[in-house]
Amino acid sequence: MDIRVDDDSARPAGRVLVVDDEKALAAMVASYLVRAGYEVAQEHTGPGAVAAVRTERPDVVVLDLGLPGLDGIEVCRRIRSSSECYVLMLTARGGEEDRLAGLAVGADDYIVKPFSVRELVARVQAVMRRPRTGGAPVRPEAPRVYGDLEVDVAGRQVRVGGAPVALTRTEFDLLAALAVRPHEAMSRRRLIDVVWDPAWVGDEHIVDVHIGHVRRKIGDDPADPRWVDTVRGVGYRMVRR
Repeated sequence: MDIRVDDDSARPAGRVLVVDDEKALAAMVASYLVRAGYEVAQEHTGPGAVAAVRTERPDVVVLDLGLPGLDGIEVCRRIRSSSECYVLMLTARGGEEDRLAGLAVGADDYIVKPFSVRELVARVQAVMRRPRTGGAPVRPEAPRVYGDLEVDVAGRQVRVGGAPVALTRTEFDLLAALAVRPHEAMSRRRLIDVVWDPAWVGDEHIVDVHIGHVRRKIGDDPADPRWVDTVRGVGYRMVRR
């Protein structure tokens, strides 16, 4: 079911797919998003969500973990095979395993039920303000090169040894944030401010999970890093060699 913005003449701020088997909750979330200027579609099953991502082409998916047909983890995995949309995972359980499972299959962020709908809207607004690299403009003609690793911030492309590497938007934004500041050790909080939003509240170790995905995809060993180094007690920086 689609819910359009109230003013048909207004250009929507973006398109959001809300997926939750609690129909009343989904409708409430959708109504808040519409008031914030978004065009919203709703789905209530796992298979329906996978199909809707293909047809609706949302910018953001608000995805419940517990769904009939396919659970949110499998839905997210299938979404990631065909879409680069942002995925905000909802879970009724606050356990670390649930959060990590969602992030492992490509979710960009998570919110634990019960949650403030206003906070959820703020999270959607935050991801829709991306991509950004935290201030410093980058010349389009100057990709950042670290040996075999090339980070083209303007073109939003990463290559290792000339071969393209498929990163999610969040993974790319984290690597780009480090790449445009090659001499700066960036704390987790600083990376959250740059990549998520200064108002983001949650477990800052979400950064570690996404950095782990980046390292795996670019073939970087954290025990002997070629590109992304861990700065103990601080955060991360690009390796200077």
